[in-house]
Formats: sequence, C-alpha cells, structure tokens
Amino acid sequence: MADLKCVYKASTLNAAENALDELEAKWGDKYPMVINSWRSKWPTLSACFKYPEYVRTAIYTTNAVEAVHRQFRKLTKTKGGFANENSLLKLLYAGMPMLKASVRWTHPVQNWNLTLSQLAIHFEGRLGEHLAL
Repeated sequence: MADLKCVYKASTLNAAENALDELEAKWGDKYPMVINSWRSKWPTLSACFKYPEYVRTAIYTTNAVEAVHRQFRKLTKTKGGFANENSLLKLLYAGMPMLKASVRWTHPVQNWNLTLSQLAIHFEGRLGEHLAL
C-alpha cells in the first residue's frame, strides 16, 4: 500500500509516472493485472495532477467512503448469503448505515476554501447552482 501511495501522492505528474515505474518494477511480477489496470487507465488517473496538491488531497481522501463501507460490513458480516441483490439492498437501506456514518464525519477537509475556489475555477459554472459562491 505504501508503494501505491507514492504514485497518487506524488507532487508532479512526472514524479507519479516514475513512482508507477518503480511500483511496476517491485510488484509487477506478483500483481500484473493491477499494474496493467493502472497503466491502461493512466490518462484518466493522472488527470488529477492538473490540480494543486490540496485539491488532489480532497479528491483522493477516502475517509468518508471508508466509514460508509465499514458500516456496511458491520451490518452484513453476521448474515449468511443473500437470495439476490435486492435483498442485500433492502438490508442496507433498512440499516441506514450512511446516516450513522455521516454523524461521525466531523473533520473538515483541510484547505477547503482554497480547494473550493480552485474547483470553481476548473469547473466554471457547475458549482454555482449547488453552492452559494
């Protein structure tokens, strides 16, 4: 995991590409499908490097997503199998883990004002209808 962080936490696109090369050299034989997936999707994955570092941090930070996943796992780990996808969705909806997880989301995103201003610049006209800018 630490080697993968070197790729997406790199300060520049060139540094990220070098870190990806190092990742491939170290783990390519053991996990070729993962490396091939990163390589094939690199144009999309590397698009975030056009943003400043504080914006990238807000993009790839997954604490909120992981909190929801943890709630889902708590709810489903004691259950056996599910008859179909609908029964799983009903259980997840009935447990309302997202509401429980959202109560714990008390930490603000670092540099949020700077991040929001950069997003407003990069995505001109798209945030105004959702936020009072």
